[in-house]
Amino acid sequence: MSRARIDDGAPERAHRPARRSARLRRLATAAGVLGLGVAIGLTSAWLAVRREAGIAAGPWRASLLAGSADADAWTRARVAIGGLLALNREETMYYVATHDSAGAPLRSRCSYRVTGTPPAARWWSVTAYADDFFLFEAPQRRYSVNGETARLDARGRFAFLTGPSEPAGARPMQATATGGTASAAPAPAEPWLPTPGDRGLLLTLRVYNPEAALQAAPASLDPPRIEPVGGCR
Repeated sequence: MSRARIDDGAPERAHRPARRSARLRRLATAAGVLGLGVAIGLTSAWLAVRREAGIAAGPWRASLLAGSADADAWTRARVAIGGLLALNREETMYYVATHDSAGAPLRSRCSYRVTGTPPAARWWSVTAYADDFFLFEAPQRRYSVNGETARLDARGRFAFLTGPSEPAGARPMQATATGGTASAAPAPAEPWLPTPGDRGLLLTLRVYNPEAALQAAPASLDPPRIEPVGGCR
């Protein structure tokens, strides 16, 4: 009489799927933890690069290290992401505003009036950028106001406007030597920088060859005010 063969490996084979499933769960958990760690690391690095660092003068901020040989890795990365040329402080100082003077974020669909006194420097300019650090699509290439195009009032102060549409009001044209007019279109009472669309807005104030006192104390800048006018479209 033959006897049935006893398969002693049956219990072992029965446990194999359970052990394999447990190993897969451990691998998935480890991969998830690793992925989360990488994501947190990348996010913290990105936020460190994008954060506003340095000193403040009203709504304007400036890095004390941009363009310097002492600039750390984060400062160099911020300059690289911004795509803005950074010279040393003796040549150029950079101030950036992403909020108005009341602390509200700047938006391209809103209109603002920027007023102030020219910085103590050989030359200066204010340029409007979209939040991706690119220039706006601007008619007649109106990207910035500078020491030559800004009009100063009797107190020596300048003023200009930003916004998605050209402001109402125009200054009468001056007659030329030939008796004609300087342009076929009226000039606005104050310079206007167009900021079409609905996105973040940043203003960059560049101060070229600043005086020694401003170089030594960037926060001493008399900050131009940025005030909303006429609401937002």
